[in-house]
Amino acid sequence: MQKVVAIVGPTAVGKTSLAIALAKKLDGEIVSGDSMQIYREVAIGTAKASPEEQAEVPHYLVDAHSVFEDFSVKNFVDEARQAISTIAGKGKLPIVAGGTGFYVNALLNDMQLGDRQDEAASVDQEWEDYLAVNGPQALWDELNRRDPAAAAKIPVANSRRSLRALSVISRTGGLFSKQQAEIKPRYDYLIIGLNSDRQQVYQRINHRVDLMMEAGLLEEARFVYENRGREHQVLQAIGYKEFFPYFAGQASLSDCITALKQASRRYAKRQLTYFRNKLPVEWYDPLADPDCTEKVYVRIREWMKEENA
Repeated sequence: MQKVVAIVGPTAVGKTSLAIALAKKLDGEIVSGDSMQIYREVAIGTAKASPEEQAEVPHYLVDAHSVFEDFSVKNFVDEARQAISTIAGKGKLPIVAGGTGFYVNALLNDMQLGDRQDEAASVDQEWEDYLAVNGPQALWDELNRRDPAAAAKIPVANSRRSLRALSVISRTGGLFSKQQAEIKPRYDYLIIGLNSDRQQVYQRINHRVDLMMEAGLLEEARFVYENRGREHQVLQAIGYKEFFPYFAGQASLSDCITALKQASRRYAKRQLTYFRNKLPVEWYDPLADPDCTEKVYVRIREWMKEENA
């Protein structure tokens, strides 16, 4: 079975830098495990590796599609699997790096993922109407109230899966999470998780937002806002929708920046909840331990030799 390393953790904790360092030491290449870095029109708010960083180590599934293309988790898994095959075919180590837990899980494990037509066919109109009136966050909140385990596996922005889960719950009276088929590993994988003291992580998130603003995040968010009439996933991405009240003249810029920092901190908390509950992660603290990179490197080397032991 093909070996794959995954680097996960909350936003702003240092996944990109660790993935690049490990790829250099282990002769690896990187597959983005982020649901938004696939889109070429948005770079700042999605915290992509910089062009310089991407030049150091090949990256896959970054800037591969337009925000206006229909792209589901099933599409992601198909393309990520092809990327892993390509990397392995070169005799290199595939390293998946990203913070979208459900995407990483769906890639590493053989989960049942229907296409959009399948999902649409199994959705009740009452929940379609609920989404149209209340929006994706309220829809996800309703799912989280009824079936927290199912909600933990579905990103807020993925309304189609939330609709399907709620429809199944309404029809059967049972939990959607209990009706999922047994999941089997697709790869022989090792998942390295990065995390640190909560306040330190939150400080890094706040600082990252400030750096994003200096880099031009507002202009990127304006592009998303001006194209809000066209349905696309980025409309619900953290880093963009928080500025919509500013563009509409309903809030100050400083208030929107504060809202973005708060939303990012909440997202980091949700990320950790998912990784801790849904995946077998080995945790390291890159902020408190100066030897973190070396320790992870040694652990991966040991793991890679296990099949020969």
